[in-house]
Amino acid sequence: MNEKPIIIKTSSDDNVGIVANIKGLPAGTILDDGTELTQNVPIGHKVALVPIAKGEKIVRYGQIIGYAVELIPQGAWVQEKQVELPIPPDLDAIPLSSAPLKDVEPLEGYTFEGYRNEDGSVGTKNMLGITTSVQCVAGLTDYVAKRIKEELLPKYPNVDGVVAMNHSYGCGVAINAPAAVVPIRTIKNMATNPNFGGEVLVVGLGCEKLIPETLLPTSSNDSTRLPSILVMQDESFHGFNEMAEGVMKLAEEYLKKLNKRKRETCPASDLIVGMQCGGSDAFSGITCNPVAGFAADLIVRAGGSVMFSEVTEVRDAVHLLVPRTINRTVAKTLLDEMKWYDDYLLKGQVDRSANPSPGNKKGGLSNVVEKALGSIAKSGTSPIVDVLAPGEKIRKKGLTYAATPASDFVCGTLQMASGMNVHVFMTGRGTPYGLSMVPVIKVGSNSKLSNRWFDLIDLDAGQVALGQKTIEEMGWELFHLILDVASGKKQVACDKLGLHNDLVLFNPGPVT
Repeated sequence: MNEKPIIIKTSSDDNVGIVANIKGLPAGTILDDGTELTQNVPIGHKVALVPIAKGEKIVRYGQIIGYAVELIPQGAWVQEKQVELPIPPDLDAIPLSSAPLKDVEPLEGYTFEGYRNEDGSVGTKNMLGITTSVQCVAGLTDYVAKRIKEELLPKYPNVDGVVAMNHSYGCGVAINAPAAVVPIRTIKNMATNPNFGGEVLVVGLGCEKLIPETLLPTSSNDSTRLPSILVMQDESFHGFNEMAEGVMKLAEEYLKKLNKRKRETCPASDLIVGMQCGGSDAFSGITCNPVAGFAADLIVRAGGSVMFSEVTEVRDAVHLLVPRTINRTVAKTLLDEMKWYDDYLLKGQVDRSANPSPGNKKGGLSNVVEKALGSIAKSGTSPIVDVLAPGEKIRKKGLTYAATPASDFVCGTLQMASGMNVHVFMTGRGTPYGLSMVPVIKVGSNSKLSNRWFDLIDLDAGQVALGQKTIEEMGWELFHLILDVASGKKQVACDKLGLHNDLVLFNPGPVT
């Protein structure tokens, strides 16, 4: 018996539909509207629901995602080579108008068990972070981090782990170039993530351009703060072993302080959740991203903070976001970040056609416009209260746009620097991406992936595409999962498996 065809339209205006059947659909399949497939169409790919003439618009999400470069017959597989990329929205032509904010019912009574810091922020992990002022010291910090895990952590059971925050910056760079502000504030802000307990330990070399002292908090007069900097070139050290022992001794003082931290009941308003998608497919915009968006709205209603990012995966849908900003200032800042990135790509002699990736295309995404329209779904429907430049700290409760590149590990690094204490990561193609210092909840866009990667995916949003659950049901499920993970009650897959990516800075400045 042939499987019933499942075709998903995201809007009544769409002239293409997405095949949701796990094995795809063969040529000759008759759809509910009478369309007969003229080709085999893989899962996640588009089928023309009407004849689309050459030059005619191709519509998904009720928006133009491109123009047909040739006649596409009804029932045909709509492939990337048949779709011409449309002109991006003119940033100067988008009006700086904000829609009236709708009243939403506050969500009260939801809590999680977190680590309260002296500055009022809340951690969801209790980590020792070792900040570095220059890549040269990575050998030492990796060596010491390994020893700390083996020799010291067993004595301090309340500490979840240690991470050396190595990076590729600090010297051999134009430290005073205007764009240098991005990596420098990112390194500084990474160390103040709530999951590090308010303690900043810096290991430097001694001759680098990025002076270690610049990475310490500037406003703290806390007399209980521990010594913060160890420099390898300090002449009191004789040999590598003394340097390593110096870091070990200093780290143990930090561990003693961190070990005294206890989880306490905190309101959901203390959540700072970073939303990101990577390895996306055509289902991302109709399952996992809308599910994440629904959960984002719940967090905002509970008084919490949510960030979404990825400039190139917002740029072609920014005209849909500007009306959601709370005022003209926020709207202008959002457009300014788009313009800054347009200029950055232009200087690099590339354009937005460099996104999506080959894997995205195999998953059914024809171009960056289609990808962007699906990407912004993870922002939900809440008003955008603020816009951050890359690496800035989050400033407000509610929904914030944090401008970052779309690269998974660069975006994750920047969101971590901005202060997220939980990361929600949506994927359709699959990725082992994870961060050691922030729990990463992995949400699969389709059940084919989620079932195959059963021990890598934390939540299967593909159930939405198969009609087994609604976006609302899965949004609530994700919301509760966020609370459980933030409380330490549930461990995410990448932490169970120890799959953690390196931190990767965004450095738009020149290297000397």
